[in-house]
Amino acid sequence: MAHTVVLPPLGETVEEGKVDSWLVNVGDIVEEGEPIVLVATHKAALEINADAAGRLVRQLVAEGERVVPGAPIAEIEP
Repeated sequence: MAHTVVLPPLGETVEEGKVDSWLVNVGDIVEEGEPIVLVATHKAALEINADAAGRLVRQLVAEGERVVPGAPIAEIEP
């Protein structure tokens, strides 16, 4: 069963971000804690890390799309 990665809180006053670029491709093996996507906010660019190890099987948000904290952004299969 795939693990869903959700966008963590981005800051106290930050309500959304934009997926700037994916750092890994679908099919790549990732380690827990490895940066997988770069999200830009009006204040900063943040690397979002994988919170599980495995193979990235789905990117749920495309580059350039806006996303809110708590939204699913990727799926990792163990």
